Amino acid sequence: MTAQPDATSGASFECPLIEISGSPRERGRQHGEQAAQRILGGIDLYASLLESNRLNWPEIREIATSFEPAIARFDPALLDEIHGIAEGAKVEAAAVLMINARTEILKLAERRRPAQPVVLDPDGCTCIAALPKATASGALIHAQNWDWNAGCAQTAIVLRVQRDDGPDILTFTEAGGLARSGMNAAGVSITANYLESDRDYRQIGVPLALLRRKALEQSRLAAAMGIIHSTPKTSANNVLICHAHGIAINFECAPDETFQVHERHGVIVHANHFQSTVALTKLRDVGVGLTPDSLYRDLRVRALVEPFMGSLTVDHVKNALFDNFEAPWSVCRPPRQKSNNQVSASVATILMQPSTGRMEVTMLPAINRRAHLYQLEMQIQSCGPERSDFALGAPRSCD
Repeated sequence: MTAQPDATSGASFECPLIEISGSPRERGRQHGEQAAQRILGGIDLYASLLESNRLNWPEIREIATSFEPAIARFDPALLDEIHGIAEGAKVEAAAVLMINARTEILKLAERRRPAQPVVLDPDGCTCIAALPKATASGALIHAQNWDWNAGCAQTAIVLRVQRDDGPDILTFTEAGGLARSGMNAAGVSITANYLESDRDYRQIGVPLALLRRKALEQSRLAAAMGIIHSTPKTSANNVLICHAHGIAINFECAPDETFQVHERHGVIVHANHFQSTVALTKLRDVGVGLTPDSLYRDLRVRALVEPFMGSLTVDHVKNALFDNFEAPWSVCRPPRQKSNNQVSASVATILMQPSTGRMEVTMLPAINRRAHLYQLEMQIQSCGPERSDFALGAPRSCD
């Protein structure tokens, strides 16, 4: 494998925009062709991490392809797109599967070689949703810091998916990945955070990246929420789903059960530990030992936005996510060398305004504050408060 990229040396701090359209296979090929170098970088990064756990490529291939049956049952079109990405980038399909299921595969590898654990900083991540009643503009703001391997600053992309069979999608993701943080033209937005419970890795479920992509393919919020809530998973994960019209629900997902966290004073903030009291009476949170800073990161973000409730702006949300209290174990993590020679950091701050289709991405925000704007043309149906027929239960759609 080649040397891993140094994200902090000569970085452009801008993600390339990859635009794809057509059938799932065609979209995949376009993705693979346009993002080939970044896909190769991601493959190298994760293969190196897994090989440090004494797994050779045939073993990695075996774990990656074990997810194919679950994906095929869930949605064959997603598997077709993955194979298209592999064709476009001229790599094995198993390598693209590895990117899309890398959290699950890294942890499964650790269990296969318990004497040689993969030393990770999991997807730390701190997310926030500010509902319209909390913002100055009356528009929902949905944002996240993505904490992970700093090398991903050079393997990340923004993917715009033009679809004939549903709403278009704009997502910040790893090259070769189908989705991470994003929104669709129907006004649905989504972010995700690492969680770990004592129920994890007992089954092979649908990889988390594919759940996010499938949710973003939905034109209706209920369908998107149903996918996240009810699809069996391999491991726990936290998913915050919002809609431009002012709905936000946080789903703390165990592999076989889902718990909800709702807004408080118009804001949801979540880091990497279970908050639901129901969840904590039924399972054991085993991820806090990996990310103990989670216990104060969500408190810091909430404390920084609460003085502005009712008048919150994009800048207020950004400033909260740029917080450096207790750095490097802060909301905004500067690049930090770890014992296994990996570098951990807040790879990106992603801020979305789904009412207008605006996505701002700030790469490596601890050392760079320049945001780049990406735009999605929205087709949101209007549902103003004057539509009182909804309260009466009339079966009418928004205009």
